[in-house]
Amino acid sequence: MIRVVLPAHLKNLARVGSEVQLDVAEPVTQRGVLDALESQYPMLRGTIRDQRTGKRRAFIRFYACEEDLSNEEPDSPLPDEVVVGKEPFLVVGAMAGG
Repeated sequence: MIRVVLPAHLKNLARVGSEVQLDVAEPVTQRGVLDALESQYPMLRGTIRDQRTGKRRAFIRFYACEEDLSNEEPDSPLPDEVVVGKEPFLVVGAMAGG
């Protein structure tokens, strides 16, 4: 099971608690996690990535194992700690301004 932590506004939209658990086929990638997330919680489609292009939304970031994975290729394998459920895959709402 892959553990995914969402920002508060997406937790509210999906009506979930602190984290969700997803079955994701191997190899476990960002694309696979997001596909599973949007399949299980269809109300999240288009909130994390553009539905047409599949690209990450500008103010969304991805983290795992204390690393920013936001600019990694969507089909790059996620760290082993995420795959075995030891560490969560974090979807974070970025902040802008000064």
